[in-house]
Amino acid sequence: MKIINKIVARADGSTLSKVKLPTIAFLGDSVTQGCFELYRSLENCADTVFDQSSAYHTYLKQMLNHIYPKAAVTIVNAGISGDNTTGGLSRLERDVLSQNPDLTVVCFGLNDSNWGMNGVEKYKNNLREIFKKLLDAGSEVIFMTPNMMNTRVSYLIKEQMFINVAQGAMKHQNEGVMDAYMDAARDAAKEFSIPVCDVYAKWQKMASYGTDTTALLSNYINHPTRQMNWLFAHSLLETMFEAE
Repeated sequence: MKIINKIVARADGSTLSKVKLPTIAFLGDSVTQGCFELYRSLENCADTVFDQSSAYHTYLKQMLNHIYPKAAVTIVNAGISGDNTTGGLSRLERDVLSQNPDLTVVCFGLNDSNWGMNGVEKYKNNLREIFKKLLDAGSEVIFMTPNMMNTRVSYLIKEQMFINVAQGAMKHQNEGVMDAYMDAARDAAKEFSIPVCDVYAKWQKMASYGTDTTALLSNYINHPTRQMNWLFAHSLLETMFEAE
């Protein structure tokens, strides 16, 4: 990808002062924002633990800093908890395009799947619009599929409000709704020749080998643990180096 060439150019001491800081934007939901455990707030509402230091884009930046210590890559975290492709499209100009990113990583699907099977085409069309606007603005794009949601309701979830959410997520995961959304996303990315960093497929592979993927979720519903965010980071780095 061109972003790698830009990072390499920035890392070259002889051109350091002449090359713009490479910028990577991340457009997504709570996983992108850096959300982990859920808890009941004092106002009796659901709230989440925010830890951007353990978000996957933070890990990616650490890896890039290690490989290219002079490059100083700029990261734009445009993740919002609870968001979906409709919200991402509406704030694309404000949160992403205004930052003139060299590369934008788009990751949606967990919340969009709440629309059920009837919402797959809407999700796909939203992604098409996001991809088109990003490419027209001159940003390279990677679509990254999210993690799997819970396949069972963990006994570690104690609050009824969270049990209800877990039951809904489990239904969408086990009945093929998430699979349908991921297939639609891959098709949309293919239409625009956008590389796909298929983390979802890796989670499916782990599940096929007997891994309890629900135990790899910090809230036992849809937020991966801090350790599993390394999978996103490593997969993204591979995609960045391998994509044409």
